[in-house]
Amino acid sequence: MRLTPERLNLLITAVRKVLPLQAPADALLRQFFRDYPQMGQNDRSMIAETVFGILRHRFFLEVLTGKATARELVLAYLARFQGMNLRELIPLIREVESKWIQQIKAVKLEEQPLFIRAEFPEWLVGKLQQSWSDEDILRLGQVLQQPAPLDIRVNSLLAKREEVIAALKQEGIEAQPTPFSPVGIRLTGNPAINRNALFLSGKIEVQDEGSQILGFLLAPKRGEMVVDFCAGAGGKTLLLGALMHSRGRLYAFDVSEKRLNNLKPRLKRSGLSNVHPQHIDSEKDIKLKRLAGKIDRVLVDAPCSGLGTLRRNPDLKWRQSPESINELQKKQIAILTAAAKLLKPGGRLVYATCSLLPEENQQVIERFLADHPQFSILNCGELLAQQKINLPDTGEFLQLSPLYHNTDSFFAAVLEHSKMEPEN
Repeated sequence: MRLTPERLNLLITAVRKVLPLQAPADALLRQFFRDYPQMGQNDRSMIAETVFGILRHRFFLEVLTGKATARELVLAYLARFQGMNLRELIPLIREVESKWIQQIKAVKLEEQPLFIRAEFPEWLVGKLQQSWSDEDILRLGQVLQQPAPLDIRVNSLLAKREEVIAALKQEGIEAQPTPFSPVGIRLTGNPAINRNALFLSGKIEVQDEGSQILGFLLAPKRGEMVVDFCAGAGGKTLLLGALMHSRGRLYAFDVSEKRLNNLKPRLKRSGLSNVHPQHIDSEKDIKLKRLAGKIDRVLVDAPCSGLGTLRRNPDLKWRQSPESINELQKKQIAILTAAAKLLKPGGRLVYATCSLLPEENQQVIERFLADHPQFSILNCGELLAQQKINLPDTGEFLQLSPLYHNTDSFFAAVLEHSKMEPEN
């Protein structure tokens, strides 16, 4: 798309709106688009791609620009990452900027410090270096600078994967089965799937393949009592309901009424009748106490830093800190402890995050097990193999990575409540 002075001004205005990052970038961008209702779809796509591209490469762009005003970031991004040459930019820029753009094209990325090449904050590099080599940190950072593929999940209650792939291909949408999830499809490009008849009829939902795998780790059965403890907008809830063939009882709890409200239209499309969304005030809500010791399976997709989703949410690099990680760990332990009380003897709990950090993952599990000897760890690799899901290098814990699996980074541990010994 040709860059006009009007489009350049819109880009700069959008970046200026988003960059203070006082809220999630996608929410700020939605606000920006609401301010310009007359804007066409092509312009919206260009602006979104540019804003997220700048967020993905912001550390290096700030090296290039020095002051890093919105205008300078946009011009540096277009010149360095979109390949726009000086001849294309000259009609849009000042003379002093043309000299500066020539200079930034000559700056070598490979001569920069690791945190700039990987596009990670220095504190995050420090944490990763405790268990990763610099080479692997760089490779991970480079992968996380790329946009994520678009994955969808087939609602197995209403459709078969092969049928959905055939229907998509008939519409000219390139689609392939995901390599691990038996109900996943990976799409090429970024088609407007939320306007597709398959989506509107509930046969498909947008869901990263890694997120789908969590449902198969929990493996709920027909007729069971199941809880999605931090349900959010219900993507995993809907998968669990389909795995249960809409039989039994599935509670979707969340502290955000707004997120649960977003589940309602999805639930209506899904054809599920066993899902019961319920708003709770906290992990100590009386609704939870009434279910103590009665639940067969619990999924805890815990609130976390989200650092494993940087392909989709690059702004999280600036919205987290060592202090926020410590606070999150306390919250995660409290939520896991509360959720575990719901399980009946012999019940299964899956604790999951989309974080890269041991503080939010293994350390939470270690702390929990130290205080709850009645729980033991089940081997994730073995549980998935039972369902014919072969994930390389998966053992005791599930640790998905965009580097090796082309999914978001998910961690999961499966805990089992030991069966009580009969009384004498």
